[in-house]
Amino acid sequence: MAAIVFDAPGAPDVLKLGTVPLPRLRPDDVLIKVAYAGVNRPDCLQRAGAYPPPPGASPLLGLEVSGEIVAVGNEVPREMIGQYVAALTPGGGYAEYCAAHWQHCLPVPEGMMLSEAAALPETLFTVWHNLFERGLARDGESVLIHGGTSGIGTMAIMLGKAFGLDVIVTCGDTAKCAAATRIGADLAINYREADFVEAVMAHTGGKGVNIVLDMVSGDYVARNLKCLAEDGRHVTIAVLGGAKAELSMAAVMMRRLTLTGSTLRPRTDAFKAALADEIADNAWPLFCDGELSPVMDMTFPLAEAAAAHARMEAGEHIGKIVLEVAKEGGNG
Repeated sequence: MAAIVFDAPGAPDVLKLGTVPLPRLRPDDVLIKVAYAGVNRPDCLQRAGAYPPPPGASPLLGLEVSGEIVAVGNEVPREMIGQYVAALTPGGGYAEYCAAHWQHCLPVPEGMMLSEAAALPETLFTVWHNLFERGLARDGESVLIHGGTSGIGTMAIMLGKAFGLDVIVTCGDTAKCAAATRIGADLAINYREADFVEAVMAHTGGKGVNIVLDMVSGDYVARNLKCLAEDGRHVTIAVLGGAKAELSMAAVMMRRLTLTGSTLRPRTDAFKAALADEIADNAWPLFCDGELSPVMDMTFPLAEAAAAHARMEAGEHIGKIVLEVAKEGGNG
């Protein structure tokens, strides 16, 4: 099958179209004929040599796909053959065929475009787990989200508003702030022009937010803690600004703050299956009935994966970048 490969880590231009064997199915896997594959920041990190795949995962890039199930392992219900799904994968999405655990698939309803379906799993699983399970977000609370127009950021805005949160985001320019507001953010702060700590405290009447969803880390952490209300929760999902932070543990104690975080890819199949079930019950229906839909940036042909990575790393995108592997068909 055709797939995106690279001989050695490097810049986006190391990516090229090659030929690799079809994936081998484990007993609990399905084989998906890929229509679209989502592009995510961890793909860029893996390509650069900074994020190796977990043991047993495909060495190919790609953490989410949409497409048709064409074969199943011997422990998978056979009636799944022929179904269109959006799937969370541990790797292997940038290819004509991809293996995924059958319980990590969500059904694509008629009318949902397969391009949009492929843009959902990675950000939906990540935001649901970190904002609602680890961050314990509840109706009426407030959240500060950094990277407001990223795939994660746009998903967090939509889910936050759907479940009754007051949503504040940071963005890098005026146009992105306007886009975040259109998506639903209650306040979008241009971090290049304003102190986000002051803006958050002004917006919340000095109380601060209940949750910070942070993909920056580094020197943002101490500033994030200043944005938190008493009993606030700080959830780290990426360390784009550096893995180390200096902070006052006295402030953590005095204000009863919680610091947590997670990475999704190395978690067990059982954990991801349980997470998929919770999402299927609580969030997936909002996308199936059209109440929510992913914010789409650009679609690139599979062969132009290098250009897709270059766009992501330039920070120009608003929402999700996807790769078209096969022409839209079936459910689309």
